[in-house]
Amino acid sequence: MEPLNIIHQGPAAAPPTPPPDPAAARQETKRQLAITAAALAGWWLVYRQLPAFADLVSFRLLGLVPQSRLGEAVRFFLYDTPKVLMLLGLIVFGVGVLRSFFTPEQSRRLLAGRREATGNVMAAGLGVVTPFCSCSAVPLFIGFVTAGVPLGVTFSFLIAAPMVNEIALVLLYGLLGWRVALLYLITGLTIAIVSGFIIGRLRLEKFVEPWVFKTLAASSATPAEQHTWPWRLRHGIKATEEIVAKVWLFVVLGIAAGAAIHGYVPEGFMASIMGKDAWWSVPIAVLIGIPMYANAASIVPVLHALLEKGAALGTALAFMMSVIGLSLPEMVILRKVLKPGLIAVFIGVVGTGILLVGYLFNLIV
Repeated sequence: MEPLNIIHQGPAAAPPTPPPDPAAARQETKRQLAITAAALAGWWLVYRQLPAFADLVSFRLLGLVPQSRLGEAVRFFLYDTPKVLMLLGLIVFGVGVLRSFFTPEQSRRLLAGRREATGNVMAAGLGVVTPFCSCSAVPLFIGFVTAGVPLGVTFSFLIAAPMVNEIALVLLYGLLGWRVALLYLITGLTIAIVSGFIIGRLRLEKFVEPWVFKTLAASSATPAEQHTWPWRLRHGIKATEEIVAKVWLFVVLGIAAGAAIHGYVPEGFMASIMGKDAWWSVPIAVLIGIPMYANAASIVPVLHALLEKGAALGTALAFMMSVIGLSLPEMVILRKVLKPGLIAVFIGVVGTGILLVGYLFNLIV
């Protein structure tokens, strides 16, 4: 019997993937955009009915007395909670779609090699569209340093990311109006840009832990993919699901605290503590805010209630900036990367900027 002559051919090759049908792709894009437009129209109709919904539930269904402490607190909660969550979802969706055009690796390449002043501005702007709290921004901060981004530029990002992200801005817009939101955006970006520039001029690289510079940032850059609009819309939906799922509870708790302040704190009480007249109110507000770690989702509703009870705008903004921009947990995490001297400089420079904002707006508003 002759031996079988078997030649090993390896696994059978997969059949080639048929090229996408351009006509079908265009049809799918139109369908997804139409669904998105209809969803936005429905969002707008629901949003317009929120005041009537809060009044109906508070004063008719629950039978609470208008202008009473409990009635006003409940109405504040029932109106602001869906309002803030709806605004948050809309803005995060839009930013998620925008972010689908960029990857973290592209951001690193964008900042690396730039002139320092330009890099400070770009890094602060990047921080606005990254929904990180002060602690979760630290890993990306490390990535920037190991990728060769100048130290001052990375600090501009680290300051802007928690302080001036889209969550803070949309909450301020929804609760306090576009003027306060724009004011916060301008002052927050100024603090981030100027603080990063100052830290960069001081040449403090020796205060970075040596292991950071020895770590080579892994490069996983791949050629840019040609993504379709349906993919980008799904990216926005996924970002909304992930981020809102992480912060919705903080939103509810923050609004609940704000509702309690709104309904039960006597008129003028906050003015006596956080008003314009006492020179020490701004530094006290900053010192109180630093250990009170919270994200923008939970602190903005509290800010809203404080202002309604008579707190000065500058003092209240300084309090908010210190809570979300100079948190104690952030300093603990940064200690893994930075030596105490640089952390002290970081706190001093940013804290000085926050104090100046507080005093400036107490003076002019």
